[in-house]
Amino acid sequence: MTAFGAVLGLIIAIILIIRKANPAYSLILGAVIGGLAGGVSLPETVNLMISGVKDVTPAILRILTAGILAGILIKTEAATKIAETIVDTLGEKRAILALALSALILTSIGVFIDVAVITVSPIALAIARRLKMSKMAMLLAMIGGGKCGNIISPNPNTIASAENFGASLSSVMWVNIIPAFIGLIATILIANLLVEKGEKVLEIENVEEKGELPSFFGSIVGPLVTILLLALRPAVGINVDPLIALPLGGLVGIVFMGKTAKLKESMEYGLQKMSGVAILLVGTGTVAGIIKNSTLKDVILSLLEKASISDRLIAPIAGALMSGATASTTAGATIASATFSGAILAAGVSAVWGAAMVNSGATVLDHLPHGSFFHSTGGASSMNLEERLKLIPYESAIGFVLALSSFLTYLMIG
Repeated sequence: MTAFGAVLGLIIAIILIIRKANPAYSLILGAVIGGLAGGVSLPETVNLMISGVKDVTPAILRILTAGILAGILIKTEAATKIAETIVDTLGEKRAILALALSALILTSIGVFIDVAVITVSPIALAIARRLKMSKMAMLLAMIGGGKCGNIISPNPNTIASAENFGASLSSVMWVNIIPAFIGLIATILIANLLVEKGEKVLEIENVEEKGELPSFFGSIVGPLVTILLLALRPAVGINVDPLIALPLGGLVGIVFMGKTAKLKESMEYGLQKMSGVAILLVGTGTVAGIIKNSTLKDVILSLLEKASISDRLIAPIAGALMSGATASTTAGATIASATFSGAILAAGVSAVWGAAMVNSGATVLDHLPHGSFFHSTGGASSMNLEERLKLIPYESAIGFVLALSSFLTYLMIG
């Protein structure tokens, strides 16, 4: 199948998404058009699409069960307690660090990056108002911290990358810890440059009443149990699948917090959040099936070769390109890992590092305006569209630092 067909299908999907069409249906339609335009018959196109969805089915199952942990962290207000504790401990003098670190920790323990930003935003708005800090600096601190946490998290993007490379989820998380730390430093430095730039927070809108928050210890128990279970494989060779480790950690956490009455509500919320991702991944899988069986990857590899770019750079570049096309970390990491895993492994990159570099690359352009993350984070911070657009280059810079750091760390210790 020709590269032209795959590119055309992807472009049509992007245009539809920009025009506010449902992302999953847009991707499915793009896959159909891509297959037909690429010279494949309709029955063959459907078979390739189904094959692509089959490849991401294990990741979808693990992502759905991960909703239990995510739902419990949000609905019991454990995530809010963790964020408040970090901010209170570091103090307002270190506000940028506190906001970035709060978002990093929340995403690293399994909270979606957009949900992490929304969770921390009320605290951030109050601090920004008192310190006369710009909305741009405040939001970039949270987004940058969230991106750093996202590459070391059991979130859908990491699960999909690990699954498509056949790598251990915990190993893919651990190897990006140094890049995440470097990304955090970059976030703090860049956000501090924006403190006086742009609109300030003059008043706080839409502040909800908080219920009684759980203890910090109770809030952190669930994520700690999950991390310990995932760490058993690299530490002692005992493999506890994320399908078990993620929900089990959430269940232990809710028992420790004494909020088992919220279990049903938490599970329903988590399933609702993950269902959207799962449906998006179905659409993503159809496009991945088309791209994987087209000559597009060969064209990209040929261009990289002509540009004298190392084959080992395929992973972060593929992650960045696909995240830009879909404006989604999850969709970008899924398509890139499903399509280019064979070429990346053939270049001598290990499965763990291939997945890790694709995952970090997927943070470079995942915030573009045709994705939901751009709008949800802007809304949470009461930021107007013009200022939200101005933030894109700074977000991309942090994503680039993460991708570059992951690649350099691979060269040193991979």
